[in-house]
Amino acid sequence: MRPAGGTDGTKASSAVSGGSDGSGSSTASGSSTASGGAMLGGSTADRDQADGTVATFRAAIAEVEAGLGRMRGLRPGLTFEQEPAPRKLAPYAASVAVTVRDAGGDVGWGRFVLLYDPAGQRGWGGPFRIIGHIRVDLEPEIAADPLVGEVGWSWLTEALDARAVGYEQTSGTVTRVVTEGFGAKRDEPVMTEFELRASWSPACGAPGKQAPDHAGPGSSQAGGLGLDGHVAAWCDALCAAAGLPPVAPGVRALRQPLGRRSR
Repeated sequence: MRPAGGTDGTKASSAVSGGSDGSGSSTASGSSTASGGAMLGGSTADRDQADGTVATFRAAIAEVEAGLGRMRGLRPGLTFEQEPAPRKLAPYAASVAVTVRDAGGDVGWGRFVLLYDPAGQRGWGGPFRIIGHIRVDLEPEIAADPLVGEVGWSWLTEALDARAVGYEQTSGTVTRVVTEGFGAKRDEPVMTEFELRASWSPACGAPGKQAPDHAGPGSSQAGGLGLDGHVAAWCDALCAAAGLPPVAPGVRALRQPLGRRSR
């Protein structure tokens, strides 16, 4: 993943700069500079705090990448790519995009964004916030179902219940966009896009929190932040939306695979 720092739109802080290691994952490297500029002349306490903040974010990225690595093994149809992280939502951020492919071509797209603000933000419930984006093409008759939004939201919440140590402060929207062709494109089939945009806070670090017994591969390890489980949940929700079968007990596909167009 490619981390970014700074909330003013400037380039990432040298404290948390992302670089590929050639294996599809990235590493965080840098000095003890916090986002927003070097702390030259700062007190030892300031430097120690900055070091701790960067170390926490690096540990979080490591867990996310561990989750991505496990899902690569479980879901060969998923292709992950680094992408620039948003710079104005939090002092520290990292982002990864995914494409879901089957024999017929691309069937789903998504994005996972990890935000970290040591001070927290209103509505977060903690220092971390996750943004998840899912987009798939639906057949028009399924998209016309008035419950498709509620069912789509359940793809995410059921996956989080099955995979994550805990989560809170969920928020999101489900959107359907119908595309019809006219004129020279009148013979093209009607397509409906389903988009789920959600955010939630990992309930990490809470005393007594353990991974669910049925979490399966990709679940969190004791003592960690639990972010690998959230990555697994996001991937499960994306695959369920795309019609792919489940890969672990406790997670079910809510509809059968559908014919899609390639992109």
